[in-house]
Amino acid sequence: MKLNISNIVIRVKLSLGFNLKAMKEIRDIITAQHQAQLAGKKTALATVVQVEGSSYRRPGARMLVTEDGLLTGAISGGCLEGDALRKALLAINERQNKLVTYDTTDEDDAKFGVQLGCNGIVHILFEPIDAADPTNPVAMLELLQVQRQHMVICTLFSIDQRAVQPGTQYLYGGMEARISKTGWFQKYAPLKLMQEVEHAFVEQKTRFLEVAVQGSNLTAFIEVISPAIALYVFGAGNDAVPVVAMAEILGWEVHVADGRRTHLTAERFPKAASLILQKAENALNNLLLDEHTAAVLMTHNYNYDIEVLDQLTKTGCPYIGVLGPKKKMVRMLDDLAAAGKPVSTNELRRVYSPVGLDLGAETAEEIALSITSEIKAVLSGKLASSLRDKEEPIHS
Repeated sequence: MKLNISNIVIRVKLSLGFNLKAMKEIRDIITAQHQAQLAGKKTALATVVQVEGSSYRRPGARMLVTEDGLLTGAISGGCLEGDALRKALLAINERQNKLVTYDTTDEDDAKFGVQLGCNGIVHILFEPIDAADPTNPVAMLELLQVQRQHMVICTLFSIDQRAVQPGTQYLYGGMEARISKTGWFQKYAPLKLMQEVEHAFVEQKTRFLEVAVQGSNLTAFIEVISPAIALYVFGAGNDAVPVVAMAEILGWEVHVADGRRTHLTAERFPKAASLILQKAENALNNLLLDEHTAAVLMTHNYNYDIEVLDQLTKTGCPYIGVLGPKKKMVRMLDDLAAAGKPVSTNELRRVYSPVGLDLGAETAEEIALSITSEIKAVLSGKLASSLRDKEEPIHS
């Protein structure tokens, strides 16, 4: 059965807020796909494309399934994965995209054999991966990963499980980065859909569109995916080790900079994306500090820290953390002002010192948790308050 894509009418269904996604799950899926391909295993990608009500995972959550049952990523808290494995294998064997709807509001939990309790309806799209197709869904995710900017990926599906499911069709990252599966967008996408994709890219807002195709209703999931947080840790002391390790667990891109060759080693920071051996005055040379970047100064060297702080405040880095007591920060600001390098009020808004959230942290590991938690909250635009005290839904 082929989808006749003509006489398309589109209307906006829903617009969501900015969706800052971690890239770790995507990176893990890409790695798992490469491994499966080398082993000659068939795979399918499961994507949460729409949620009504509450759900553990939100639209855009993904999981790769191999034909021998290996799962990478997650589409729920574990309650749907068993049945999802069977549906993925069906998609692999039939070589056809499939949409499956899980109604967790149904009190007949025996349907899944578990106690769900999520009170939501979850629509999951299963797409078999053709490794020979350079525009398959995982290949698009891989192209997305190498770009150090947010991008938009467009997936088309139908709530009617009997209908044709077009699946992941388009990757857009501005005028210089466009990938269309089988040329669908170039051939058939109407101006309105293209405009909505472009608007999502500019506004950095994920959205859904209802698409009527000759009487058949499709939904376009226009998803904004941002690059991983890039964390620059200035200082390679022992207390930097758990910060780097914790950030790596979160899927961040971590770089460590220091002027001491003895401290800055691959043995101490095996998961760091790069080790930057530089004097303070050159510490920012050739560094890309974008809107998804955080920097933490923890060299325990006052002169190094103040030099790098002066440079960082003149960049657009949205988070600059400085380890140490408040009186150290006051002294640094006074010394910079006396040297004719004052930090403006606007620049100071991006400086967090003492660094970290007030968690009662004492050990190096607890301090690392405090620092990474504050970075995540700031870059997500959150206040890091208890969810218990939140009156509105957890997810907007």
